[in-house]
Amino acid sequence: MNSSTTNVKPHVMVVEDDASLADWVGDYLLDNGYDISLSDRGDEAINLIKIDDPDIVILDINLPVKSGFEVCREVREFYHKPILMLTARGEESDEVTGIECGANDYLIKPVRPKALLARVNALLKRNDTAPVEAHIREFGGFKIDAESRSVYLEEQMVDLSSHEFNLLWLLTENAGEVLSRDDIVSKMRGIEYDGFNRSVDILISRLRKKLHDDSSKPKKIKTVWGKGYMFATDAW
Repeated sequence: MNSSTTNVKPHVMVVEDDASLADWVGDYLLDNGYDISLSDRGDEAINLIKIDDPDIVILDINLPVKSGFEVCREVREFYHKPILMLTARGEESDEVTGIECGANDYLIKPVRPKALLARVNALLKRNDTAPVEAHIREFGGFKIDAESRSVYLEEQMVDLSSHEFNLLWLLTENAGEVLSRDDIVSKMRGIEYDGFNRSVDILISRLRKKLHDDSSKPKKIKTVWGKGYMFATDAW
């Protein structure tokens, strides 16, 4: 939920194995109007981020079980809010790695409280005003993410082949519009034209099965007889 339009305090999750520093950062942010939760292990943090969906994560790199780099990379498959890396490692290569893993910003220890607060405020403000990411499309309980090439249906990941994903992305890009088989073949790479476009029909059949769409009476990916296929926006 967008924190700028509610009275709910923004939730900051601090992932830090130095207990005294974690408590200090948590208390400081708490005094400045934030709700705080803490984690001191990388594997635990991944589960908590998935469950609690905090508004921002402050993430140390040197963590037990899984490093901050591993945590950042894994949670970016489902978590799209700001991540601020907080670390004693000041090498440029570490900063580059952090950004490549999906971090939005990088702050080096020792922590300067006002600088930390300014970074947190700026990241939250930027996230509140940012448009919906172009690589993510959602229709009710259905979500497709082109960046991670993942598909979720009612929060359950759907396992798709590369061709199946590409076709589904193309259909959602033209949601509510009919695409002919020839249109699909011409816009997708790697789909061979066999004179009858059976390859498209086979992919559509597989998608329907994986998306729990009744093949005898499809409602999600409709067949428009004599014209082609349409991703229905009102069936999810």
